[in-house]
Amino acid sequence: MDDKEILHTYLRRGRDSLLTKIDGLSDYDARRPLTPTATNLLGLVKHVAGVQLEYFGVTFGRPADRTVSWLAEDAADDADMWVPAAESRADIIEFHHYSAAHSDATIDALSLDAIGDVPWWLPETRRVTLHQILVHVIAETARHAGHADILRESIDGEVGLRDADPNIPGRSAEEWALYRAMIEAEARRA
Repeated sequence: MDDKEILHTYLRRGRDSLLTKIDGLSDYDARRPLTPTATNLLGLVKHVAGVQLEYFGVTFGRPADRTVSWLAEDAADDADMWVPAAESRADIIEFHHYSAAHSDATIDALSLDAIGDVPWWLPETRRVTLHQILVHVIAETARHAGHADILRESIDGEVGLRDADPNIPGRSAEEWALYRAMIEAEARRA
């Protein structure tokens, strides 16, 4: 694999990881705000899809062939961070897949040193390469996938990238409770 293929693989894995965090949840649990700033799982999927669509589309002169109301200049603040009842989970997942396909087409078509322009960045930083934007969007996707990991765990205890994730110790609920209690006790002693 060359550098572009490696980066593209990490982006795809991040997307997949994020999408798995809404699997098996009720619509309410996928949409409900879980932090004081209203962060929610389906909103994270919507946001990341919009981010990649804009960065790999607009930045490289390859805008999407559809209008997305929550990305419009007159959209309400944070309209991309939550999902109103009128938008279905299926709509958001379809948008995420559309955005990924549009982004993948740009990544496949251009070299890592292809030049783009990020119009919403400061003038002195807006000239970028595909390489920079790939790293930027991978970081953004990974950050939000991490948020989603924690949110999902807070809903139903589901952890890891997949069932039997080798990176997660196979503890029972009781063992996790003991582990947590040990760490809590150490934190109080510090």
